[in-house]
Amino acid sequence: MSSEELINKLAVNIDQVIIGKRFETTNILKGIVAGGHVLIEDVPGVGKTTMVKAIAKCFNLSFSRIQFTPDLLPSDITGVSVFNQKSFEFEFKKGPIFSNIVLADEINRTSPKTQSALLQAMEEKEISEGNTNYPIEEPFMVLATLNPVEYEGTYILPEALLDRFIMKVSIGYLNNKDEKKFLISYKDKNPIKFISPVASKEDLFQLRKEAAEVFVKDEIYDYIIKICNATRENKMIRLGVSTRGTMALMRISQVNALFNGRRYVIPEDVKEAAPYALSHRLILSREAKGEKMESRTVINDILRTIIVPKVVK
Repeated sequence: MSSEELINKLAVNIDQVIIGKRFETTNILKGIVAGGHVLIEDVPGVGKTTMVKAIAKCFNLSFSRIQFTPDLLPSDITGVSVFNQKSFEFEFKKGPIFSNIVLADEINRTSPKTQSALLQAMEEKEISEGNTNYPIEEPFMVLATLNPVEYEGTYILPEALLDRFIMKVSIGYLNNKDEKKFLISYKDKNPIKFISPVASKEDLFQLRKEAAEVFVKDEIYDYIIKICNATRENKMIRLGVSTRGTMALMRISQVNALFNGRRYVIPEDVKEAAPYALSHRLILSREAKGEKMESRTVINDILRTIIVPKVVK
C-alpha cells in the first residue's frame, strides 16, 4: 500500500467518528507523521478527545488518558517509586505517560509545576527517577487538548512546554449539514466503538521514514530560515521562533509534500505549514496585544513580506 493510499484510509476511518472535519484530521495526522506532539486548542465539546481516541485505534497503538486537574501531581503522570516490603527495595511503578499515544486532556487546567512533568518525556522520550532513566517505547506522542485561556480555571502554558509541540491545531464547530449527520450517526450508538485498526506502528514508522526522505532544496532551507528570522525581528513579537521551531516548520513542510503525493518540498508546503508550526511559539508584544492581534495573523503578515523562491524540481 502506498503512503497516499494509507493516509487516505486513515482519514476515511476517522471520518466515521469525527464527521465533517477531514482537513483538521489531516492536520493532526501530519503532526504525528512528522514525529512530533500536537496541541489541539478549542472550546469544550467539539470532539478533541474523541479524535485522539480514534487516531490511537486506527494505528492500534497503546493509549492512555490523563485528565489534567488543579490537584494533579507530577508523579500522577510519570510514576512513583514504591517500597517493596518483601525485597526491601524501591520499585518504580510507571505512570500513564508510558504509552504510545498519551492524551493530555485539558492540559492548561493544572499548575505549571505539573505541566512541566511532561518536558523530559516529550523531548528525550524517557523519565528519570532518582539515578535511573526509564525509556518510553516508540512511537510516543503527546496529543494535548487545550481550552482557550479566557476560560475560568485555566493556566497559561510555559513557553518551554509550548515549544515542544510540533504544531497547534483547532477543530471548530460543525456546519449545519455536518452537525445533522453527526446527530444521525450518534443517535443510538457511539461510532468509536466500532472502528477497527487500519494501520500498525510499523506503517507509522514507514510513513515517518518516507517523510524524512522528502527532498528539500537549498532555496527552501533559506526560505524557512528567513520566515523564522523574521519572527525574531518583528516589532509585534516579543519572543520569536526557536531553532526547534525552525526544525518543526521543515518537518511539517516535508509531511505536507508527502501528503500531496510529492517527494520534494515546494514553497506552498512551507506557507501552508507555517501558521500551524509557528504561531503557538510566539509571544506577542504589548503593541500587538493592544491591537488585539493574534499570532497566526502575525505569521501570515510575515509570509506576505518574504519573497517566495522559484523552485524547479
